[in-house]
Amino acid sequence: MTSVAQVLKTKPDNTVYTIDAGDSVFNAIKLMADRQIGAVVVTDGDSIAGIVTERDYARKVVLMDRSSKETPVRDIMSRAVRFVRPEQTTEECMAIMTDRRMRHLPVIDHEHLVGMVSIGDLVKNIIAEQQFTIQMLEQYITGERPM
Repeated sequence: MTSVAQVLKTKPDNTVYTIDAGDSVFNAIKLMADRQIGAVVVTDGDSIAGIVTERDYARKVVLMDRSSKETPVRDIMSRAVRFVRPEQTTEECMAIMTDRRMRHLPVIDHEHLVGMVSIGDLVKNIIAEQQFTIQMLEQYITGERPM
């Protein structure tokens, strides 16, 4: 089983983007668009205050006819942040994401934010594992030796 730490190592850019709770939703959405990400961790000083996603923006700003430039992130963020630790498995992450209907999980190690895994990261990992298994089975069936 693959761990979250192993998934983080495969990501080309493991930067975790954050935004202050008092900053505008516009700035949060701009950050997400600029970095091509779907969520940012919201901070209040040195602590994690929440998470804001594109879904939060669509449901809590656009559909409620609010101004993204005037609405602070704290007004739309999800406060109950679910997170995982580096030693947890991808299967555990998938279960959390499925049960909670979420697409992003911050990774916390010794009370520090060290990464973020998305549903895309996990699916990519599962596909890679399946391709490896298929290769090994094909080699077994054909009697070829692994390279």
